[in-house]
Amino acid sequence: MYLGLDEPVRECQYNQICTRNSLPLETLGHKKKTTPRRKWQVFPGRNRFYCNGRVMMARQTGVFYLTLVLIMVTSGLFFAFDCPFLASNLTPAIPVIGGVLLFFVLGMLFRASFSDPGVLPRATPDEAADLERQIDAANGPSGPGYRPPPRTREVVINGQTVKLKYCFTCKIFRPPRASHCSLCDNCVERFDHHCPWVGNCVGKRNYRFFYLFILSLSFLTVFIFAFVITHVILRSNRTGFLSTLKDSPASVLEVVVCFFSVWSIVGLSGFHTYLISSNQTTNEDIKGLWLNKRAKDNYNPYSYGNILTNCCAALCGPLPPSLIDRRGFIQSVTPQPVSHSNGSSMYASTQLHTHMAAATPLLHSDPVMIGGGGPPFPGKSSLGVPCAASLAPSQPSLPSSMPGLGCAGDMLSLRDPDTHCHHHHFPSPEETPSPPGPMPLTLPCAAHRGHMNPAQLYDPASQDSLHEDSVRGLVKLSSV
Repeated sequence: MYLGLDEPVRECQYNQICTRNSLPLETLGHKKKTTPRRKWQVFPGRNRFYCNGRVMMARQTGVFYLTLVLIMVTSGLFFAFDCPFLASNLTPAIPVIGGVLLFFVLGMLFRASFSDPGVLPRATPDEAADLERQIDAANGPSGPGYRPPPRTREVVINGQTVKLKYCFTCKIFRPPRASHCSLCDNCVERFDHHCPWVGNCVGKRNYRFFYLFILSLSFLTVFIFAFVITHVILRSNRTGFLSTLKDSPASVLEVVVCFFSVWSIVGLSGFHTYLISSNQTTNEDIKGLWLNKRAKDNYNPYSYGNILTNCCAALCGPLPPSLIDRRGFIQSVTPQPVSHSNGSSMYASTQLHTHMAAATPLLHSDPVMIGGGGPPFPGKSSLGVPCAASLAPSQPSLPSSMPGLGCAGDMLSLRDPDTHCHHHHFPSPEETPSPPGPMPLTLPCAAHRGHMNPAQLYDPASQDSLHEDSVRGLVKLSSV
């Protein structure tokens, strides 16, 4: 069958092909790409996350900013008003030591405030339902006036029986030394306490940084307080006390702040030093879990029996990883690609046919007659190309991924920049009538009067294996 025109060949212009809506086969079923969400965005606890989940803090952070302001203001006044005099009259090592202490204090503060304290992940609905079935099976059948026993389990640690309590919020049996924080609404492993001064819970993963923060802050406070007093005394001996207050008024403010804060900071450091040496937590010490008053054989099963070993275990042991994976992506159900024999990865055929029209735009020109004088196909548009190309049925069809046909091997992109994209309906292969016999397919050309080899337009060897593209290209040529 020959594809020809009943009327003389007329000059025709090219229309611009719109390729903005063209999609590759791999993305036909994914027009709307949704940004994957991270786990911290749907975290159930009452926490705040910053820097895309890298920073984790409690919701109440006002006292933390107060702590930061007090440290920075007091240290800034010390370096601005006291350090110049001390460096010139005593030793320049004073501001250096003060700077190192300040840097260490801020580093430990940020590390304790911005890290995961050891939050335990909550049970999934399936895990919670399975745990409920285990509890119901252990308790036995219940009657009308039946009162279930407390949900506890017992484990033996170093010869000491420890009870594991059930958390009704997280739907888990809390491991030993874990507790639920009412402010953050999380179960924290080796829970010590919730510290508003650092704006976070203190637990297994940040306790060492909290202890190093308060210990270094104690040294910094004593250091500033002692050298501010030294500065005031030395300057008063030279110019008098009133002149010293006029020359360095900030020294008085530093003395007042350090005097009222040094007692609490040093006392807190001493208390936590005792806890570390005995391998206890603040929560356990306040409740008195390991006091001998409860029982004669009551003792702390977590202590190593040596102060040095307890300190090394708390401060030098390996840091456990975070269990909540707050920066991980939420797993969603995605369509699985299927592999075809030609090696290309494509999605379901239904999605392919659904997006076929949008992925293969056609050109707009005059209707093309098929046969000697038959009427044009209804609802079809012609491909008014000025290139003569003759394709035998044995040769592979032009793939639809090519934007168009061009003269001298160029893309058919288009001599008329003022025209717009036109999308038209074209029939599927089932709708296209089959010719009675294999006949060459001929396209007239008004720009070139000769014949052109199809190999100049595309490379058959590279396109022969693309079966789907060949079918779509044949539909595109037959629709003209």
